[in-house]
Amino acid sequence: MPFVHPTAVVDAGAIVGEGTSIWHFVHVSSSAEIGRNVVLGQNVYVGDGVIVGDDCRIQNNVSLYSGVKLGAGVFVGPSAVFTNVLRPRAMFPRKDQFAETYVGDGATIGANATLVCGHSIGVCALVGAGTVVTKDVPAFAVFRGNPGHICGFVCRCGESLALKDQTGSCESCRRCYRLVANTVIEVES
Repeated sequence: MPFVHPTAVVDAGAIVGEGTSIWHFVHVSSSAEIGRNVVLGQNVYVGDGVIVGDDCRIQNNVSLYSGVKLGAGVFVGPSAVFTNVLRPRAMFPRKDQFAETYVGDGATIGANATLVCGHSIGVCALVGAGTVVTKDVPAFAVFRGNPGHICGFVCRCGESLALKDQTGSCESCRRCYRLVANTVIEVES
């Protein structure tokens, strides 16, 4: 059974998975789908059509607008910003132009990061706090800055990877990786 704080609003029709916690002043729209064991922190908004995978953690003051899809185990830091229209105008609504933003399983979005719509964040990528994402982020990449750029790679467990001759393993958990065309892939050891 999900927990819904008395100040939260979950519109009829929303799907909310077992073990999910919806905290103070959250609003979940009618066609949103929230997975199992998700935590929605204070003042989170989940728009129509948004999908939040199992085991995600969405911290305070995050708005997930239509077009956002989060894989399983995604962490979104406080006050991260997701957009859904490239050229918004109050006088010229562009609801027919919503662009999707997909965040892969296990990825982390740092506090106050801004994700310009229409881009994907790869599996287990780490977007640094305050980063502005204006292009796709490859799997396992550490992405920082304004505009964001790749400045390293991380393991599935989150530890930094030192890749020598395009290969390497995590010193913490021993998973193995290979760098192929500026993208890291996990390989059998």
